[in-house]
Amino acid sequence: MRVAVFSTKPYDRRFLDAANTGLGHVLSYYDARLSPATEGLAAGAQAVCVFVNDEVDADVLARLSSKGIKLVALRSAGFNNVDLEAARREGVTVARVPAYSPHAVAEHTLALILTLNRKTHRAYNRVREGNFSLEGLLGFDLNGKTVGLVGTGKIGEVVAKILTGFGCKVLAHDPRSNPNCEALGVRYGSMEELLSSSHIVSLHCPLTPATHHLIGSDALKQMKRGIMLINTSRGAVIDTQAVIRGLKEGIIGSLGLDVYEEEADLFFEDLSDRFISDDVFARLLTFPNVLITGHQAFFTKEALTGIAETTLANITAFERSGRAVHEVSVEKLARDPR
Repeated sequence: MRVAVFSTKPYDRRFLDAANTGLGHVLSYYDARLSPATEGLAAGAQAVCVFVNDEVDADVLARLSSKGIKLVALRSAGFNNVDLEAARREGVTVARVPAYSPHAVAEHTLALILTLNRKTHRAYNRVREGNFSLEGLLGFDLNGKTVGLVGTGKIGEVVAKILTGFGCKVLAHDPRSNPNCEALGVRYGSMEELLSSSHIVSLHCPLTPATHHLIGSDALKQMKRGIMLINTSRGAVIDTQAVIRGLKEGIIGSLGLDVYEEEADLFFEDLSDRFISDDVFARLLTFPNVLITGHQAFFTKEALTGIAETTLANITAFERSGRAVHEVSVEKLARDPR
């Protein structure tokens, strides 16, 4: 099958080529993001392969369909950048990678928590400058603290396992409880209870209309003062402007982000030789208690191998049977938004 692969970096190509060994798909790689301005690159392909910041809206899907493309293969679990209703109208199948080493994202979540708490990023820079003062580096024991998990799917479950190993009490909020989490002693409750009781809140939910700006002005009013907020899910689950107000008012004691709601023009690119034109993002960078990584939580050898293999499995299955292994549809989304 001929596949136009968008938003690729050298590491994407390396892992996809390895997964394609013996399968014979013709993969054409493009640095560019898929958008109305770049969809023409897919001419002659039978499928497109996209990532989290590619635009797969109704306009793009109509143009792809007119070229005879019938498969959109996502290299991600999230699919909020795809108009599923439009895909159904155009007869385009959408497939995703529902699981690709949840340990990768879960472990990065803990890296953010530990770094913010013990301020190791600041200590590293101090020591390199010969400053060995401990002033301003005070942290707290994770043992005995209450951590709230919003979303207990595969990633949330692994985070819960790690946190219980630290001796944390874990609260959770999810439309459906996870029996594996309950077996760990995780207690489910309302969002209000989670926000008001937790020292740390970590987000592991998909981006849906119900979770868009879930953490906003109303949520801030319910939070325990000085809370640590972590987001490794999707950027728009957080209302960034509201969170900045929370930081300024001291409601949010520290913030760790691996995602940002306007990340499409920032993340995955080297912008070190130019200024950041996004004023909201630039404002976040001024806070000493904010730690941001550039959507790298998934970035492990194991995860990239899993993503590539599942992506190629979806493409191969569709070529052979007209059905991908992990299809996403409006009907499936209604049954299980995770």
